[in-house]
Amino acid sequence: MEESIRLNKYLSDAGICSRREADRMIEAGKVEVDGKPAVMGQRISSGQKVVYDGRPVGSKEDPVFLMVNKPRGIVCTTSDKDHAENIVEFIGYPRRIYPVGRLDKDSEGLILMTNQGDIVNKILRAGNGHEKEYAVAVSKPVTEDFIKALCAGVWLEDLAVQTKPCRAWKTGPQTFHIVLTQGLNRQVRRMCRALGFHVMSLKRVRIMNLKLGNLKKGEYRELTKDELDGLMRLVKDSTNRPMREVASEHR
Repeated sequence: MEESIRLNKYLSDAGICSRREADRMIEAGKVEVDGKPAVMGQRISSGQKVVYDGRPVGSKEDPVFLMVNKPRGIVCTTSDKDHAENIVEFIGYPRRIYPVGRLDKDSEGLILMTNQGDIVNKILRAGNGHEKEYAVAVSKPVTEDFIKALCAGVWLEDLAVQTKPCRAWKTGPQTFHIVLTQGLNRQVRRMCRALGFHVMSLKRVRIMNLKLGNLKKGEYRELTKDELDGLMRLVKDSTNRPMREVASEHR
């Protein structure tokens, strides 16, 4: 370990959680350093004992990268407010991992799960411009004007934000694909609603170079070497600043 690093980075590097989640746990009093409750912004040095949610934190874990095809009805948060099974419980992986970003409860498709916190920040930050592709079915015929409006950017009244220009194309009478580099909450659904369309189904089919392909619903697999190498190349020059530091960019 470095001479002194921030506690949230240490937990992230150890594969325990993202920096954002580490900060939440620190605030909740669930992280201890040398037997005392940790504080926000705390730095630690080699040899100090860190306990996270009652469990000692050891050395950095071997990296885990999983591709999951999330079914509808599964949530990507650990909150139980929806009384729904979360993605971590659903796949039951034997090591501590967490999802990179979210798909809402009613959506399905590709979720990347990992124990590498810095990768999470690099992929999610909108300023890094990493693509996510969705297959969408809507309640009425897809028109050329609708596609043009999506691509130009849509004003979202409830968030008081204009979405960034994107790519979209019609795939059927009432279906289309859209490629986003933002991660606003329920963004595709909000964009469609603002244009008078209701989303009937939404499926994420790609994250950057990772394609869902024929992975069956509810199943997961490890990334191939080529997939992981490609992902590492794409995030190589990306910033890994925690999402809270750039949250204003998403509002």
